[in-house]
Amino acid sequence: MKFICSKANLLNGVQTVSKAVPNKTTMSILECILVDTTKGNITLTANDMELGIETVIEGDILEAGIIALDAKIFLDIVRKLPDNDITIETDGNYKTTITCEKAKFNIIGKSGDDFSYLPNIERRESINISQFTLKEVVRQTIFSISDNDNNKLMTGELFEINDNMLKVVSLDGHRISIRNIELKNSYGHRKVVVPGKTLNEISKIISGDADKMIEIFFADKHIIFEFDNTVVVSRLIEGEYFRIDQMLSNDYETKVKMNKRELLECIDRATLLIKEGDKKPIIINILDGSMELKINSTVGSMNEEIDIDKEGKDLMIGFNPKFLIDALKVIEDEEIDIYLVNSKAPCFIRDAEGKYIYLILPVNFTTVS
Repeated sequence: MKFICSKANLLNGVQTVSKAVPNKTTMSILECILVDTTKGNITLTANDMELGIETVIEGDILEAGIIALDAKIFLDIVRKLPDNDITIETDGNYKTTITCEKAKFNIIGKSGDDFSYLPNIERRESINISQFTLKEVVRQTIFSISDNDNNKLMTGELFEINDNMLKVVSLDGHRISIRNIELKNSYGHRKVVVPGKTLNEISKIISGDADKMIEIFFADKHIIFEFDNTVVVSRLIEGEYFRIDQMLSNDYETKVKMNKRELLECIDRATLLIKEGDKKPIIINILDGSMELKINSTVGSMNEEIDIDKEGKDLMIGFNPKFLIDALKVIEDEEIDIYLVNSKAPCFIRDAEGKYIYLILPVNFTTVS
């Protein structure tokens, strides 16, 4: 095999597929990137058996062939080479020579025959969405998935399609994030749970360009994302997702309208007094015209007041400040509405149109004097 391509193209391709290389595996071939020029183009592939990524890059093929190269070494070499054309050549013993200007590396590859290719999945139903929209919806929900594998469903996000609406849901047992996206076309009902790892990696790869589209295909056990000469195939998380609608309520005893930035900055200041691992709540006292926020830790204490518009009853309630910050950071509205029932019930931060809903459970607290 022998081909020539620019460093920029090769580096972009290797970085893209490297996201599907496992950190730990007993199968050494999975630590490799497959380089295949046998089909008339330069195709790079990585696959950890749960997530697979394949991308095609531009270049000149001088001799067709196939080789599996250690992903870490390959990426490190390409990254450090000069910004010029790179030539990659292999021989019958899998010796691979990588040349760029006066730099020349020799590494030993592996047979591509042992590599696990991406599964061949029939592409049936699909939706089209802009890369910007997908990147945003992941950013606005991914923080509330669980990193604990005890409940696999909590480590993924629900993607549910009804007609022209896409609902994306994540939860970790303490909070729920929901985004509702209007699609340009109507589709049949679909409901799948996509691993958080897959969504995290895709959001790093895609450009976030509003004019660039991504096509999403749904299969029985897989989801496929196609964009920019790249294919991402991921296993779905199997099982019945939680009945979110039963957890949502329109009932409230207290409604607060306030400036989002003021609240976010106030809570952010309060966290200066919380050491890492400390579970001190922020206590919110809602009164007519004002919201008082208090925190008391081993480092010190803080209290601050924010102007609000209030409907309903006065209320004192405690929250994990991080959960509030995570939600407020991704809301783009200047003013927000917070709905509360009592100090034991979750609060809802939601807009009038239902584009976003953030549910956060309160925590027990002792009153700060």
